[in-house]
Amino acid sequence: MAAISVRLDDEALRALQQLEAAGLSRSEAIRRSIIDSAARLQRGKALADEVAALEADEADRHEMLAVAALMENLRASR
Repeated sequence: MAAISVRLDDEALRALQQLEAAGLSRSEAIRRSIIDSAARLQRGKALADEVAALEADEADRHEMLAVAALMENLRASR
């Protein structure tokens, strides 16, 4: 394992203290936070990639517009 040093601002220090109060060691809290943050970034990137793929899919776009038009017609007929 590599040892690192960080400077925490007040907000980060309070968050760390909350994690420690929940029973995590300081090192475990920091490790988990880094891993969780990286996973969230990866999920966001994967979602953005999926949205881009759907936007590029002409058949999907036409189907989406057809469904939206159908829903609008159903709503208007009430």
